[in-house]
Amino acid sequence: MKETHVRAKLETMVEPKIPLPPFAALRAFHAAAARGRFRDAAEALGVTESAISHQVRRLEDFLRVALFDRSGSGVRLTAAGRRYLDQIDPAIRQIQAATEALLQPGGRTVVRVTAPPSLAASWLIPQLGAFERAHPDIELQLVATTRVLDLRRDQVDLAIRHGKGAWPGIEAGFLLEETALPVAAPGYLELASGEDPQAALRRVRLIVNTLNPDEWEEWARARGLVPPDLSGALELESAEQVLQVAEGGHGLALGRRPVVDDRLARGSLVAPFGAGDPTGAAHYLCRAAGAAPTTAARRVERWLHGLAGTT
Repeated sequence: MKETHVRAKLETMVEPKIPLPPFAALRAFHAAAARGRFRDAAEALGVTESAISHQVRRLEDFLRVALFDRSGSGVRLTAAGRRYLDQIDPAIRQIQAATEALLQPGGRTVVRVTAPPSLAASWLIPQLGAFERAHPDIELQLVATTRVLDLRRDQVDLAIRHGKGAWPGIEAGFLLEETALPVAAPGYLELASGEDPQAALRRVRLIVNTLNPDEWEEWARARGLVPPDLSGALELESAEQVLQVAEGGHGLALGRRPVVDDRLARGSLVAPFGAGDPTGAAHYLCRAAGAAPTTAARRVERWLHGLAGTT
């Protein structure tokens, strides 16, 4: 009786078996779900498309549920697949971050941040040296692009986006207010005492950013002015080009703070009409909805908010 009792006690101490799917299958599913196509997942992982399909089938057999709807020309997540992705994505990202931290020289953790090139060049890049001195254990990888990245698919931790603060699948927090103000090279537009702004606009050449073709109209209406005639305006395709041409003394441009702040501080541009007016848009600090940020990413978030004065 005593021997039987001891055996029973030992058996109760054995931990129950916890089912875990094969990691190769999880990795294939995660890559395919994040990228939306088996072919793209195969390229990302350096395997064949059939290998991705096989591993996804293996995971579906393990879970006894369909993760992708394969009807039609492509594949898309089922409701169960979407729930599963949302639940495992934070864990896989934590594994990636922990692995990167060990592989980086000195154990530095990588945090990827994307931002519009104009904001990155004028506001963020000048502060990177101070960030590195304050956070030597974090490698901040900056992706400056006008393209709206898929944060999950492109494995971006944080994004600074310009707009109204509402994007599908994104958690967004206010970072920087945006104001618009006409800017020009020093001496390009000298306003006479009491001169009507409307008349001043008529005697200069305006510069238009074709990515924001209505910005002059919006600024004028905010000031209670009639929108200026743009028929002879110089049209350019980016904010950076617009500001460079204005610096060269070739016209009056509509600058946006904080992007234009550095040029105003250096005196390469001046604001003939004074302070700017809110545009109705702002810069927001974003991350993928439901994605658990790493400790390093949270530190970068706090740094960015401190830089913006929105802590």
